[in-house]
Amino acid sequence: MKIRVLFVLALLLFSSSFLQVARAQSDPEAEVVEGTKEGGDLGIVGEDVQDFSSESYSPAPGIETICVFPKNPSKVVAAGEESELLVGMKNDAGESNLNIIAIQASVHLPFDHRYLVQNLSVQAFNNATVPPSAQATFPYIFAVSKFMQPGSFDLVGTIIYEIDQNAYQNVFYNGTIEVTEPGGLLSVESVFLFCLGVALLGLLGFWIRGQLQNLSKKTKRAPKAKVEVGTATTDASMDEWLQGTAYTQSQSNKLKKKK
Repeated sequence: MKIRVLFVLALLLFSSSFLQVARAQSDPEAEVVEGTKEGGDLGIVGEDVQDFSSESYSPAPGIETICVFPKNPSKVVAAGEESELLVGMKNDAGESNLNIIAIQASVHLPFDHRYLVQNLSVQAFNNATVPPSAQATFPYIFAVSKFMQPGSFDLVGTIIYEIDQNAYQNVFYNGTIEVTEPGGLLSVESVFLFCLGVALLGLLGFWIRGQLQNLSKKTKRAPKAKVEVGTATTDASMDEWLQGTAYTQSQSNKLKKKK
C-alpha cells in the first residue's frame, strides 16, 4: 500500500512538470506587452511606432553588433517587469553614416524558433547616427508578458538601420533567457514541487524505518526454553519451618514402621 502511494505521488510530481511545459507550448500567441511609453533621449516606444516584425532585411557588410545585459549578466527576466540590454554598433561600412531606425525582439520556444511565443515592443530612434569608423551603444528596454510561464526561452533581437537610404538589419542577440515569475525566483509551482518532494522523502523514510523494525524483530526472536521436570527436593529451610508439626510427626512414624 505504501509503495502504491509513493508511486502515485511520484506520478503527480512528473505530471506537474510536464503540464508546465505543455502550457508554454499551447499559448504561442501570448499577450504582447507594449512596453514603456516614455523612452530615453534616443528611444521612442508606443503604439504609433512602425512594426518591423514582418519586414526582412539583409545585414550590411562591415557592420558589427554586440549585445550586453548590463544589470543582468545571468539573463534572468521576470515576467511583466522591464529588462534592459545594450546594443553596440560599429560602422566599418565605408564613408557613409549609419542611421539607426529601430530595435525589436521576439521570444520563441528554444527547440524550434518557428513557434513564436511573443513579439516584444519596437523601440524607434530619432536622429541616431553612427559615423564611419565609429561605434555607439543604444539601449533597448523590453518586458515579456506577465502571463508567460516560467522557463527557458530564446530571445531573438534585431536592429534595423539605414545606409544611403537603404534599409538593413543585424541580429544582435539569439540566445536563451530565463523567465521567472514576478517578485523573485520562487513561484507557487516551485513551492508545491518542493513540498511534494519533501513529502515523498518523508514517506520513503517511514517505509524504510518500518522495514528495518520488522527485520530486527524477526532476528531478535529466540526459541522458547524447555521446562525439565525432575524429582522434587526439599529445602532445608522448609524442613526447619515444619519441625514440631503434624507433618513431621507423620513422617517420623513412617520411618519407624519401615525399620
